Amino acid sequence: MGLAFIVIFIIIIAVLASCIKIVPQAHAYVVERLGAYQGTWSVGLHIKTPFLDKVAKRVNLKEQVVDFAPQPVITKDNVTMRIDTVVFFQITDPKLFAYGVENPIMAIENLTATTLRNIIGEMELDQTLTSREVINTKMRASLDIATDPWGIKVNRVELKNIIPPAAIQDAMEKQMKAERERREAILRAEGEKKSTVLVAEGKKESAILEAEAEKQSAILRAEAQKEKMIREAEGEAEAILKVQQATADGIRMIREAGADQAVLTIKSLEAFEKAADGRATKIIIPSEIQGVAGLTASLKEIVAKDTAK
Repeated sequence: MGLAFIVIFIIIIAVLASCIKIVPQAHAYVVERLGAYQGTWSVGLHIKTPFLDKVAKRVNLKEQVVDFAPQPVITKDNVTMRIDTVVFFQITDPKLFAYGVENPIMAIENLTATTLRNIIGEMELDQTLTSREVINTKMRASLDIATDPWGIKVNRVELKNIIPPAAIQDAMEKQMKAERERREAILRAEGEKKSTVLVAEGKKESAILEAEAEKQSAILRAEAQKEKMIREAEGEAEAILKVQQATADGIRMIREAGADQAVLTIKSLEAFEKAADGRATKIIIPSEIQGVAGLTASLKEIVAKDTAK
């Protein structure tokens, strides 16, 4: 009896423990009672009724990513290509997700392929290759509406790869190679142009510097010549001043010695006598000195007559 009681007690404890459920963060539990939907448990501690309630589905509420295999599609201009897509979705209603569709991921994949064929079928090849954002937006809107009854919200759809036929790939690669070569030629030409401009600017700058140096040299030479002429003129002026000063000093000394007008006149005549010894062909004599000269001649004649008598 004691052993049976212990076994029964252990079974009761195990059943009660199994009735205690803890829902982790970003998850939800869909609970059924006797096979019917009973409720949705959110984050926290929950206790279910033994033998009546059961957790029918554990739902992950985080954003999930599904990468689907490439799907063959045909463009408006009858070009067959393959496109693989990536879908980002999130479960917003655990009840609809649990009872809305049997296999939600497979349903999203099939819906994505169908929607993609419909959108690409209205576009040409060139437009398909250059309109990824447009295709992504249209697919997200269509899938979001279609998956809403399943409790799923499609947040974003991305075209992972667009794989055109091999012949078109070769043509595209040749076109890209030609474009790269064209850009390389443009860059090379621009580099040569810039190099030429830099060389020309360097020559221009060198010519400007040379001209400026020549200008400065000419200015210095002119200033030196000017300084030379000024110093020569100052020397000549100083010499003249010294001569005039000496002359003035001589006249002053004669006057101080008591020389009369006749002596001064004779000195003047001596000066003109020295002047006459030069190369000058004409000598202009002041009228005062001419008068004195005439007087001297008259005195010489009178002296000569007296001697004859």
